[in-house]
Amino acid sequence: MKKLITTLAMACLACSSAVQAQTPASKTEWAAKVVTLQQGPELDQLVTQLAGSAAQDLIAKWGPQLESKVPKAKQQKASEDLNAELNKYAEDAKQLIAKRVSKVSADALVPAYAERFTLEELQQIAAFFESPAIKKYQASAPELGNMFVQKLVEASRADVLGRAKQFDDAALKIVGSEPAAPAAVKPAKK
Repeated sequence: MKKLITTLAMACLACSSAVQAQTPASKTEWAAKVVTLQQGPELDQLVTQLAGSAAQDLIAKWGPQLESKVPKAKQQKASEDLNAELNKYAEDAKQLIAKRVSKVSADALVPAYAERFTLEELQQIAAFFESPAIKKYQASAPELGNMFVQKLVEASRADVLGRAKQFDDAALKIVGSEPAAPAAVKPAKK
């Protein structure tokens, strides 16, 4: 009897070890599945926004230089050329960022999900993302979000334009109505 209990105890211990060894891999697999499932159309929008933000930095840098360094007669053509280059840059930046999504997800999100959620919770989250209602929601979310933004802009346009007029009036008092004269160039010292 003692031998049977010892054998059963050792078998239970072996089973427990096998389950524990299996759980992290299973948990990691389920975390990876959840990360993949949750990356719907919103991820594409995020990538586009990140690329757009990088493009805005370039606009902020080169816009003033265009105005100050390019003669007025050539500004239209230079602006068109810069916009063409900016569009290429934005598309390239979008592709470069999109290429990193899988690796960053695997390196950062998967371990974070595996750490924060139990195996059962990860399975429940995966089931949630796989449900037809959530798939339909994810497919509709970009269109609905765009519709909301459009309606919000329309509803607030008059107020925002009114506030812009107030800003223009205040800026006119601060800066004045005449464009500033170009700074005099000092002769180089000999």
